[in-house]
Amino acid sequence: MTILLTGTTGLVGARLLPRLVEAGLDCRALVRSGRPAPDGASALEGDLLDPASLVTAVTGVSAIIHLAAVFRSPDADLIWRSNLEGTRNLIAATKAHAPDARFIMASTSNIYDAHSPRPGREDDDADPKQAYPASKLAAENVLRDSGLTWSIQRFGFVYGDQDGHLEALPGHAVSGGMHPAQRMSLVHHRDIAGAMTLAMAGAMDGRIVNIVDDAPTSIFELVALAGGTMASSAEPLTNPWRLHVDGSLARSLGFQPTVRTVHQAVQEDLM
Repeated sequence: MTILLTGTTGLVGARLLPRLVEAGLDCRALVRSGRPAPDGASALEGDLLDPASLVTAVTGVSAIIHLAAVFRSPDADLIWRSNLEGTRNLIAATKAHAPDARFIMASTSNIYDAHSPRPGREDDDADPKQAYPASKLAAENVLRDSGLTWSIQRFGFVYGDQDGHLEALPGHAVSGGMHPAQRMSLVHHRDIAGAMTLAMAGAMDGRIVNIVDDAPTSIFELVALAGGTMASSAEPLTNPWRLHVDGSLARSLGFQPTVRTVHQAVQEDLM
């Protein structure tokens, strides 16, 4: 099986690619001109915003794992161009030159309505206003209408493998005015690799699937685990299900997180 990955230098891609290589998969990495190939992968030069450059990258692949995205940027136009137009260009190249390939796209649980009356579920209506989740939802819809064999994975808060993401949470919690009792669904990099392996085997074809661990954890606890502090509060939560995601569909399709909680990650030195 030959796999093309985008976003291999990003938070998820830099940790997923080595696991796929270790599993013996033939991996291609889409890289911009002049960038070196990641260890264990062949480099295919291309840019998601340059459609002609994607032809060679997709030709002959069995699966595409599309991770590339712009997240934290004040440039909303850049977010939309990268996340929507870039995805649209990659889909078009796949349809023209690798129509039988599975197209697996990483997305985000930030799509879900903060005022949901229950944990976010894949069939919920969604209308996010911020550029990042709105652009990802738009890209999801393009993929769903593409005619390709597709699946979409909406990740909870990704952490682990010394990625620094959880360590940045204390600052975001304070600046965002987050309630310490708010619980958030997470997923470890090791389990993203497991979910991707299932998707490449076809278990998630034609589905949007939440990928999260077994135990949403409070912001207060997470900040403490990251070495920070925040003020405690017993005030009621305005939106108790915000950031809490339903992972039952993934379980029904065979996904079982091996890092079931962030506390297990701490105990096993997986942070």
